[in-house]
Amino acid sequence: MRYRGRNITNEDVLFIRGFIAKHPDDSRWMLSRKLCREWNWVQSNGALRDMICRSMMLELARSGHIELPPVRVQMINTLAKRTKPRKVEINRTPVEGKVSDLGQLTFKQVRRTSSEALFNSLIEQFHYLGYTQPVGEQLKYIVWAKDRPIACFAWSSAPRHIGDRDRFIGWTKKQREQNLSLIACNTRFLIPPWVKVPCLASHLLGKMIRILSFDWEKLYCHPLYYLETFVDTELFAGTCYKAANWLKIGRTTGRGKHDQTGKANRSLKDVLGYPLTPDFRRHLCGEQT
Repeated sequence: MRYRGRNITNEDVLFIRGFIAKHPDDSRWMLSRKLCREWNWVQSNGALRDMICRSMMLELARSGHIELPPVRVQMINTLAKRTKPRKVEINRTPVEGKVSDLGQLTFKQVRRTSSEALFNSLIEQFHYLGYTQPVGEQLKYIVWAKDRPIACFAWSSAPRHIGDRDRFIGWTKKQREQNLSLIACNTRFLIPPWVKVPCLASHLLGKMIRILSFDWEKLYCHPLYYLETFVDTELFAGTCYKAANWLKIGRTTGRGKHDQTGKANRSLKDVLGYPLTPDFRRHLCGEQT
């Protein structure tokens, strides 16, 4: 069995059975954390991969390989029951002129700060996709011009497999599984409708890419070497990305990650990429030991 990049062998299954037997009073939550420590199954920032470990153990139990202790606490799936962001009232007086008229621009990372509610509200109200909770590693930014928010960026972990992107990078499946965390995906980019400044979008993209990897490494203990995003060509031309020197890598297939039909069931999107260093392939195609 292979689960989230880790091979689970017969010896591993026997070990887990013995591990559970040695800790008869532990809950599933405690067992997964202890097993992560035993296997040194951690993220790059040192955090335990206990949720992945718990899911793996549940999969083994469902297939009859191990027997888990009874569920003690019924956990609530907060993502499934998440309510829409609360609407935050904001000054919508038009912001116009040239980029130079805006003065100094400040990029503020707002995840887990008092400004996160404003970010969520702006995305929910004014982005065509609305707000959805990012998954995996993630950062959220509000760009300020004096006391006015003029843009929002959301970045999160990259999708596991994008054919055109993977061929462009040239990595193997093993390399992709090991190094996917070195890519971030721009899942939301919003300039509110009352901000009408020519060339602002590409200007902000240019500034954003110069600070993102530094902020990412501070939080997640590893840099980024490549950025990607997807442009719905039925709605947008992706002009600001092209003006900021992003590369068109290809197009999506229009199928979701769990598709079983082989047929497109959503709009096709251009796949755009931005290498952050000239030697990005060396970092992404290197196999960790």
